[in-house]
Amino acid sequence: MTDVTTHPAFRGGVATLAELYDVQWDHAATCLVDSPTSGNRVGRSFLQPRTCAELESVTAAMRVSAHHTHGMMGRAPDYLNRALSAFAAGADFLAATDPRFGANAVRLHAELREHDLCLTHSLLTPQSNRAVGPSLQRDAFIAARVASEDDSGVVIRGARMLATLPMADAIMAFPSTLLKNTPDDAPYAFGVIIPTDTPGLKFICRESVDYGRSHYDHPLGSRFEEMDAVVVFDDVRVPWESVLLYRDVERCNSAYARTGAAAGMAHQVVVKNIAKTEFVLGLAHLLVETIGADAFQHVQEKLAEIWVTLETMRAFLRAAEADAVADEFGVFRPAWNPLDAARNLFPRLYPRMIEILQQLGASGLVAMPTAADVTGPLADEIRRYYQAARADALERIPLFRLAWDTALSAFAGRQVLYERFFFGDPVRMAGALVASHSAEIRELADRVRETLRTTLDET
Repeated sequence: MTDVTTHPAFRGGVATLAELYDVQWDHAATCLVDSPTSGNRVGRSFLQPRTCAELESVTAAMRVSAHHTHGMMGRAPDYLNRALSAFAAGADFLAATDPRFGANAVRLHAELREHDLCLTHSLLTPQSNRAVGPSLQRDAFIAARVASEDDSGVVIRGARMLATLPMADAIMAFPSTLLKNTPDDAPYAFGVIIPTDTPGLKFICRESVDYGRSHYDHPLGSRFEEMDAVVVFDDVRVPWESVLLYRDVERCNSAYARTGAAAGMAHQVVVKNIAKTEFVLGLAHLLVETIGADAFQHVQEKLAEIWVTLETMRAFLRAAEADAVADEFGVFRPAWNPLDAARNLFPRLYPRMIEILQQLGASGLVAMPTAADVTGPLADEIRRYYQAARADALERIPLFRLAWDTALSAFAGRQVLYERFFFGDPVRMAGALVASHSAEIRELADRVRETLRTTLDET
């Protein structure tokens, strides 16, 4: 492949990615901010907020991007912009292993900010033998690991997954946000940022869910295919100037929490989830209104369920902003608990919302003709038989095709899987959540224990 902008599997997503960069200039007052180094206007998603007001301004900027894609591009550039901004702000934490690493984070953050470059990332090892960690795999180089190092840098060999948006300018190959490395995993514990055209770096992409059809036939898949890929490091040389974490297992395991990168990423995700839920709710309402089903109580119950999901996500975001405080690096960080709750809950709620769309649309979702049919020899029959209670056929068909691409198509299936595992295995995430809040849970259990003791004393 020589040009991802014209390749059928990528051109739709690339065009939307380009639109996102234009959109921020169309909403410059909201999406741009003066660079602290050059004075040029740069993306607000690179901001390291020092006040609650600045944090809320980042939310507003991310909302513009999320609305443009209806939340259907989870790896829009602002997602990793927030992570890199946190790593740069936490440069002192990275520098504890090697002073160069903190300086690298600051410099790379500035480079990406000034040139408004786009990042993808890869955090996980391949699913070869999930019963053991990377150091105990049959082949020591299935998972990407350091093969050698010298004065100029390190050489990495092996594979990582899952790089969504592989057409980005650069890739962050970092530790997992969820799975922890053991001391034996030191060769696999690293964090580097390198251009995606680095020699030896290869992306093995899945089959595209953009089938090259029109926006009419595939209104979402033709626009928002961001692609997913396994990344192969074929003895990729990484200069020390591109290294942020290296063989420090404990620091790799705590990097996201200490720097605030996890909070920054989750902040963007909740904004995205709100936009996505707004889209589904609006779509569901139009669907039932068009076919005259909006007065049925069971239909209203389903719409209410989506609305409750929307308000729940909005409440999590508001709480995260309201309880934001300055961290050890002076950056206002959204409160973690509401974000953690949101990222654990939405993977369960999104599949349910899609199930509701399937129930509301029913057989109508799989009965819609294509653009070629609408203008073909059966056009008259289509106009007659596809009319709805409150729309003619030419109005109803695009609506139902949009609902199909949201709830049933290959694009829709990928979205559900993506949301289920956005931050990792939901079971492991739940376990991590319980472990991190064990003191609070024990305190609540002690209250119940005291109530039981009082009850027993009265008998």
